[in-house]
This record gives sequence, C-alpha cells and structure tokens, in this order.
Amino acid sequence: MRIIHTADWHLGQSFHGQERHEEHRAFLDWLVDILAERQVDALLVAGDVFDVVNPSLRAQELLYDFIVRVHQRCPDLTIALIAGNHDSGSRIELPAPLMQHLRTHALGRVRFVDDGALDSDRLLVPLRDAQGEVRAWCLALPFLRPAEITGRGRQSRQAADAAEEETNAGDDYVASVERVHRELIAAAREKREPGQALIAMSHAHLRGATVSEASERPIVIGGEESLSASLFPDDIDYVALGHLHRAQRVGDERIRYSGSPLPLDFSEVDYPHQVLMADFADGALAHVEPISVPRAVAMRRLGPAPLEEILGAIEALPARDGAGPVERWDWLEINVRLDAPMPELRSRIEQALGDRAVRLLRLKRELPVTESQAPGRGERLEDIGPRELFSRTWKERWGEAPDDSVIADFDWLCQRVQDADAEDQSADAQVQHTTEGGTQP
Repeated sequence: MRIIHTADWHLGQSFHGQERHEEHRAFLDWLVDILAERQVDALLVAGDVFDVVNPSLRAQELLYDFIVRVHQRCPDLTIALIAGNHDSGSRIELPAPLMQHLRTHALGRVRFVDDGALDSDRLLVPLRDAQGEVRAWCLALPFLRPAEITGRGRQSRQAADAAEEETNAGDDYVASVERVHRELIAAAREKREPGQALIAMSHAHLRGATVSEASERPIVIGGEESLSASLFPDDIDYVALGHLHRAQRVGDERIRYSGSPLPLDFSEVDYPHQVLMADFADGALAHVEPISVPRAVAMRRLGPAPLEEILGAIEALPARDGAGPVERWDWLEINVRLDAPMPELRSRIEQALGDRAVRLLRLKRELPVTESQAPGRGERLEDIGPRELFSRTWKERWGEAPDDSVIADFDWLCQRVQDADAEDQSADAQVQHTTEGGTQP
C-alpha cells in the first residue's frame, strides 16, 4: 500500500493582492504526474484545500479539474480530503456525491447520531490497493469547530458525559475533541482486519510542533492552541496532519505534517516544500519518503539592509529578456534600513527594478526607534494581524499587556466570527445549488 500525504494547498490565495493561479496549477500538474509515476494507491489531503471559506470559481475549478485528471490517469486511486480551518466544511462536502464516482471522499464536518454518539462510519474511508483489496482505513477527521462538537447533538449522552461537560468552554472543547478521537479510533479498530493499517488524517495543531513566522491563522481551542500527540495511540500506523506549513515530525516517525506545497508567506521561503510518500507492508508503516515540490515561482527577500546595498542586490536579479511569462517571474520582498524618512523610496526602488524579471509585493522600511515613536509606526494593518492589533490596543488603553485569559477570550471570539462566516457562506452555497437545480429553497 502506498499513499501520498499533502495538505495546506490554499487554492485561491491572494498573495498581497496578487493571485497565484499559475503556481497552484503547476503544483497540481506535477502532483498528477507523481501519482501516476510512483503508482500511488491513495492521496490524502489534510485540510485547507482552499484559502477562504468562499473560494473563487477559478480556485474551485482547479480542484475539480485536478480530481478528474487524477481519475483519468489513475482510475484505481482513492482520494480522501478533509476541510481545514480555512475551509467551509459544508462547501467541501457539497459535491461529495458526485466526487464519489471519481473515487474521491470529501469530509467537511462531523455528525452525530440520535443518541449523541459520533457518526463514525462516514469518516472511515477504505483505502484499496491495485487489486481492489482494502489495505488500510483512513480516519478522515476534518477540522473540529467548537460549535460542531460542544453540546450540539450530544444532549442525550449519559449522565457521566453530561457531568463532564459542566466545565468552562475551553475544557469542554478539549474534552469533546478527545471524545471524538476516541470514538472514531474505536470504530476503526472494529473494522480493521489482519494486514490492514490505520491511518489518521487530521487538521490540527499538535503540541510541540513548530509554527510559521506569520502565515498561519491560530486554531483556537478555548485558550489552548495545541493538542497532545497522545490522541493517536500506538496502533495508529500513520498520522497525516495539516495546518502547520513547516514539514515536520511530531514525536516519532509516524506523526507527520507534510507542510504546504508552496510558501504562503515570505517567512516560509526556506522551508522544505514537499509531499510525503508513505509505504505500508503487512498493515504497518514501512517507509516515509519526502518528495520535493518544484518551485514554479521563486520568492526572494532583500534586506534588511541600507538602500545602497539593496540597489546593488537589485542589479544581480534576473533580467526580463528571455525570462518567460510575467506569471512565472519571482515574487520579491524588500526591507530597507533608513536613517530618516524617505518619501521617494518607492519610486527609487521601482526605477531600479525597471528591467528586472521580478514582481515587487512588499516594500518595508526600518527607521530608528525613538521614545516619541508610537509602537509599530510605519506598519501596515495586513502585516500585524487581529491578535497583535488587539494586544496593542489593550495595552494602550489599560497600560499593560493583556494576560493569557484575555487573549484566550479574544481568540475564542475570533473563532466564533470565523465559524459564523463559514456557516453563512455555506448556507448561501446551498441555496444557490438548490435554486439552480430547479427547486425553491
């Protein structure tokens, strides 16, 4: 049994206002070839398929065209994909009945049956080899939003469970996450037969894993942002994780983040961007091999350095002559150290870049810090982020930084807003789908 594990595609990402359709198309073209050449049995996509809950038509076309092409090249290959925190679970699942005809399983959200137990069967995806034999079970667990698993659909649980939920929101969420994992793993163990592997796929932040400098949206868990790797006991042969963009192991060989196939921020330029190929023998993990993703468009960072040094570095950038289409020119970030404000800085930089085959996305200025300067002066709102902006505002108002409990409450509210946005977008998509099908909503 051979699988490829990938995650965090973020199709439709707007990169400082620029679309990355060409880069995503190149990655998916490459992935189709790899799946065929390496004779892969299953592809696991561990969440954040799209960059926003309401992706553009072009982003959706990328995904569905990819699925069709994979099925044409590799008709026996199974695809399992889950929703991440950037995705709308309902939107991911909307075309699921159609995608099943292409051996693709799309799981966007968890559900519960009448007695409050997890509907585990729909989350267990059989993975077959070239002969059609089930060689593994994929425990496909989409991102667990607090509103979906805390209290909703579980009111008829036994008294012991009810007592467990009489805690604060954060503890309730963590307990609910643990309970969902326990129930799904128990159901998988019942289905497992000799010679079959158990492969968990989840979109989560595990404790001890390394986050990116700037590009990952916090996953809020009632004041905590990480789960314990102990959620995955030893009889889970492989854990395919998504959310963190840096490829890494967590604890041991079997628990892996594949990382994002493309750098999603300039802070990720030096990450190893890859997919992971895992081989299984006799129902156990045998080998994991990273496969580097070729970079269709490079990212470059110049600075921080004085202006004259930056101008010299610009001269060494590739020239436009023979550089190919603009869509393949490098992305560029420049950080200039200045002794004093320079209003004409951008015009000087753009003039120097006039014959270079690069696209300037961000120009940063570093000025000497004085006591009279406000914190963060010269920064753009998009470079700060909601949590940092809240912390600065709180400190300005109250004279001290917010403590952990205040940050936890703010994070919780942010997640509630993001969940509400996802629900609204999903409802709009369902209404549009029903109306276009000829039935009034």
